Amino acid sequence: MRFAMLGSGSKGNATLVEAGGTRILIDCGFNLGDTEQRLQRLGVEPQALDAILVTHEHGDHLGGVARLARRYRIPVWMTHGSYAAWKDRAVPHALRFSPHQHFTIGALGIQPYPVPHDAREPCQYVIAHENLRLGVLSDAGHVTPHMRSVLADCDALMLECNHDPQMLSDGPYPEALKRRVGGSRGHLSNAQAAGLLHGYAVSRLQHLVLTHLSETNNCPELARRIVVEAIDADDEWIVCARQDAGLDWREVV
Repeated sequence: MRFAMLGSGSKGNATLVEAGGTRILIDCGFNLGDTEQRLQRLGVEPQALDAILVTHEHGDHLGGVARLARRYRIPVWMTHGSYAAWKDRAVPHALRFSPHQHFTIGALGIQPYPVPHDAREPCQYVIAHENLRLGVLSDAGHVTPHMRSVLADCDALMLECNHDPQMLSDGPYPEALKRRVGGSRGHLSNAQAAGLLHGYAVSRLQHLVLTHLSETNNCPELARRIVVEAIDADDEWIVCARQDAGLDWREVV
């Protein structure tokens, strides 16, 4: 199994996962031309995608899905609530599921799980192939016991570290946006992400990628330092995905 990111942040998100001859894209928050260029940078042709999985309807995750799906006739999977909130449903194949419903796409096992975020029916995913598990967690205002349970024993984890609360408080966002981002249905802070890792089976992790970092209210050095302190690990082992460059391919073996 391997994974990569086209980009990560408030200006657009998209994650590639492939194993056993199956290749999926989780979210697409970029316009069609930008998506095609970012895919080509990773050596992937859009027509080689087997499916697009959607986490929720916000534009930085869903904004580019419809045009990509129409151009290349790619099936789109999302929760019933996300589909109901979707404004552009004119795609060749739209499949809906419960956020508690396990399903398969080709060689990949897909386990969605609900998260607390200010969207209609948001979810995140654990992707499995044979005995390998990749956990994806972003766009959640806090960590629930169910999220901890689903994400246990992953071989790779992509974990949101959106903001530093002090930087958010002191920063330029309007007060309403500060409350939204820092609220219980907003985004995970560095400390909340680190809290998820307390007691986590870190020894099994081959990759820990910090994602969805705010360009205004966070910085990679700070996010990595707080997570390193939580798990007492070598900081060179932890990487941050970027908005512009995303994340190059990472192999899970």
